[in-house]
Amino acid sequence: MASGCGQKPTAPSDFAAERQRMIQQQLMTRGINDNRVLGTMAKVPREEFIPPDSRAASYEDGPLPIGYGQTISQPYIVAFMTEQLRLKPSDRVLEVGTGSGYQAAILAELVSEVYTIEIVEPLAKNAEATLHRLGYKNVHVKIGDGYKGWLEAAPFEERWQRDRLFPLGRQFAEQCRHLQLRPDKRSLRNGEQHPDRRAHGVCDTRFAG
Repeated sequence: MASGCGQKPTAPSDFAAERQRMIQQQLMTRGINDNRVLGTMAKVPREEFIPPDSRAASYEDGPLPIGYGQTISQPYIVAFMTEQLRLKPSDRVLEVGTGSGYQAAILAELVSEVYTIEIVEPLAKNAEATLHRLGYKNVHVKIGDGYKGWLEAAPFEERWQRDRLFPLGRQFAEQCRHLQLRPDKRSLRNGEQHPDRRAHGVCDTRFAG
């Protein structure tokens, strides 16, 4: 695993140690206390979802570029949003915005099935290949516009959305009208317009119209 020109590759054991430090210093100190979420964050190798030229920074406290103007989210944001979903092992989740595939892998450890949609074809293909290589058979990747959902696989218990284009507000409320969720289920949205300006939204479908 190369960490840059002329630098010694980071050993898997070093990544494992960094992952444990991330749990202790970035997640638990900020109030993440769901043992299932913490266990999953400690298990999934974030470095596998990051381009080689940024892999040495896999467990730094911030987002990292994955190409095509997109990023892999800060570990804390992934843990926080996952914890908010209050997932059950029997749940089926729709993720809009596959990105690197890291969030899909986290979800896949916690639920029965993950359906994830990515509009940027190269990202979708890279994520699918990584997820397949790591053995995630319960993640299904689709190339397309996530706004339309995944009708063939609906309904879902939960919906997760990554969106860097719009602030939370009317657009999010409008998208909640199109959710393919079971009654009384929720949607979470993670907006990352800028690494230091993050927003989170929760849509309860009982009030989505």
